[in-house]
Parts: sequence; structure tokens; C-alpha cells
Amino acid sequence: MGSDGEVPVTTVPGETAAVEPDATPAADLTAAREAAAEVRELTAQSLGQYLRAWWLKVRGGDSGVLPVLLAMVVVAVVFEIITPQHAFLRPSNLVYIFGLSTVYMVLAIAETVVLLLAEIDLSVGAVALIGGVIAFKVVQSWPWWVAILAGLVGCGVFGALQGTLTARLKIPSFVVTLAGFLLASGILIVALGGADGSVSLDTTKFSQAVIYDLVQGTITPVVGWILLAVVVGVWGTALWLRTARRRRQGLVAPPKSVVAIRIALVALVGVGVVAICNVNRGTALKTVQGVPWVIPIVLVVTGIWTLVLGRTRFGRYLYAIGGNPEAARRAGVSLAGIRTWAFALCSATAGLGGILLGSFFFGQYSTNTADPGQLVLYTVAAAVIGGVSLFGGRGKAIHGVLGGLLIGGIAYGVSLLNLGSLSTPLQYILPGAVLLAAVLIDVLSRRGAGSVTRV
Repeated sequence: MGSDGEVPVTTVPGETAAVEPDATPAADLTAAREAAAEVRELTAQSLGQYLRAWWLKVRGGDSGVLPVLLAMVVVAVVFEIITPQHAFLRPSNLVYIFGLSTVYMVLAIAETVVLLLAEIDLSVGAVALIGGVIAFKVVQSWPWWVAILAGLVGCGVFGALQGTLTARLKIPSFVVTLAGFLLASGILIVALGGADGSVSLDTTKFSQAVIYDLVQGTITPVVGWILLAVVVGVWGTALWLRTARRRRQGLVAPPKSVVAIRIALVALVGVGVVAICNVNRGTALKTVQGVPWVIPIVLVVTGIWTLVLGRTRFGRYLYAIGGNPEAARRAGVSLAGIRTWAFALCSATAGLGGILLGSFFFGQYSTNTADPGQLVLYTVAAAVIGGVSLFGGRGKAIHGVLGGLLIGGIAYGVSLLNLGSLSTPLQYILPGAVLLAAVLIDVLSRRGAGSVTRV
């Protein structure tokens, strides 16, 4: 899916590595312009200079998470107005949306890995369900951690096979993963014991209860506040010390005011989430409050993939191949190896999403529990809506998180409207419309960046 024109290798967004001098001048100018905007932002000495440099990036086509954040605000306001009794933003509904969205978040992060290569994985929904079923089957006789590992490894092997066919035999990923989707859907029915088969968890047994509590379990309010303070403190300190070290070494770094604002915003969002989750969502007979365990789990997954994509050689190679595979090949990158690993890790991450989905459905898997077709549609939509480019070379784990939250909000908001037979169509129509808008923004931003460069 990616272009084979000869342009500089994009190691991470905004960084380039020189290759042969016969690269096209237009591509050189585009890469140079993006890199210059990035450097101006990072070397800004004041908040005003940083904001001006950021605006230049937006005008150049790199709008980051701005569109999805604006879309989230619009969705929240609209559904709050039109839902009966203005119930969309009630704490109980917001916590439900968090739980539902975490599944889409993990799957969107998984899809991001292959989208960065300008490829696509259409099997991710069915593979995720297989991962969940494997874990639910294994945990009947083995410890919970063995069951989760079995689900991840099984999905990873399936993804590696798909990656091998795509990378080694040059079969388009669209065809390979579509066949993988059909194959996995059939395997799923066999694993469940037929079209009406199912597998459930017995919460009286420790290991099965652990998997059940991945989404259904909650952290006590006091522990939730303590964990928030620890996470924000550790992350904020690490960010502050890292930027200070880069500044002492004469490397590019954002102004101190920008770093302080980032830390404050993360702390503010964290306080809001914990406060909402700590509101009693139960009844007079049963108190239900606290942050669901799935939220810190998804934060860990996001953090791991953020480090992998931004701090490792594998992550830099993903961006390089997605930006220009021919240039990456000439720079010595093993295209086949990276592609194979990308599909394997995508499927393994999707397997975790499938395990979370089973927990979200109160520890039961059946052929009627989830639609793998809807899952893959929502997954791709979440990644692209969040800001991952379909053309490769641009995207981060946080984009999948934000896109998954938006998709979850839309899906649950429609269900609150009580539209009867119209609810199901709207759960496809609204995400489809938002996805089309996201792709349009991506295409126009790239075209606009090219036009500005030529001028």
C-alpha cells in the first residue's frame, strides 16, 4: 500500500536519514519542511514560540490528536443533549463507556502497528476472539497467567503466518488478512463447539476470577487515588528530568512551561477519571465504585507500545518502511522481517483485546457474544479516526486510544437513544461518517502539505 518513490527514510515522525541523491526533489522538500517544523517546535524558548511552531505543523498537515479531541467534545455535547434525561454524561454511563472503549483501544493499537507500514489487517476482530476463547479454555485447567500467555502466543503465531505470506510471497495484506478473517471465524466456531457453543468462567475459582475481573473488577477508591498520584508523579518526573537532561546536553527540548502544562493536563484528566469512577454506580443494596482494573491495564499497554514505537529500532523501522519502503531497504532495513514481526505483534496485542472483551461480557464467550466483522470495522475506524494514517509512516499508540474512546462513545450513545430498529444501522452509519471525515482530513492535509511545499 505504501509508495515506492525514493524519499528520505523516516525514522520517527519528523526525523529523516539521508539516502541516495537521486531522491525526488519534491519529496526532499516535503521531508525537510516537516523536519524544520518539528525542530522549530522543539527548540522554541517560550510558550508563544512553541504554539506558533505547533500551528505551522497543523497547517503543514500534521494536526496530531486535535481532530479526534474536537470530535470527542462534539459527540459528548450532542449525545448529552439528545439522550433521554440527558443521561450520556452520568458517571455510571461514562464508566461503562470506559470499559467498552478499552477493547477498541487495544485493538486499535494493534491495528496501528500494521497501518504504520501502509498495510492493513482485516483479521484482527476474529483473531481477537480466538485469543479470548483460547484463554477461557486454558484457564479451566491452568493458572490465569498461563491462559493469557497461551492466548497471546496463539494469536501471535497466526499473525506471523499472515505476515510471512505478505512479506515473503508479496501477497497483498488486504487479501491475506481477509482470508485470515474467514479462517479465524471458522476456527472460532469449531473451538466453541458449534454455532451455538459457548465457554464461561467460574468466578468461584481464583484463576478464572482473575480473568473475569480484568474488566469487571475495580480498584478501591483510596488505592485508585494512590495509584494516580504514583503514576502521574513517576511519569511527570521522568518527563521533566528527560527534557532537562536534553537541554543541558544542548539537544532540542520543549520549553519548561510546555512540559509543566503537559503534566498538569495529564494530572487533571487522571483526577477526572478517578473521581468519576469513584462515584457509587450500584444500588441501595450494593455499592459499586472504584476504577476498573482494565483502565490501568490499557495504560500499561499504551505505555509499552509508545516506548516500542518511539524508543526502539523496531519502531523506527516501522516508520521508515511506512514512509518509503525502497529507501528503507537501501538503508539496510530487513523489510520482510519487520513486516512479519509487525503482523505477529499486531495479532498478539489483538489477542489481549479479545481476552478483555470476554471479561467485558461477564466472563462468557459464545458465537452470539461479539461480531468479528463489526470488531474489525470499529478497529480500523478507531485507529484512523484517532490520527493514524492509512498511507503509512504516521501514527502513535495514543491515537488508537483516543479513537477507541470516540468509537465506544458513539456506540453507547446510540444505544441510549432507544431508537428501536434504527439503533443497529446508526451504530454503523455514524462511525462510518466519522471515519470518512478522518480519511478526508488525512488526504487533504497531505495534499495541502505538498501544495505548500511546491509553492
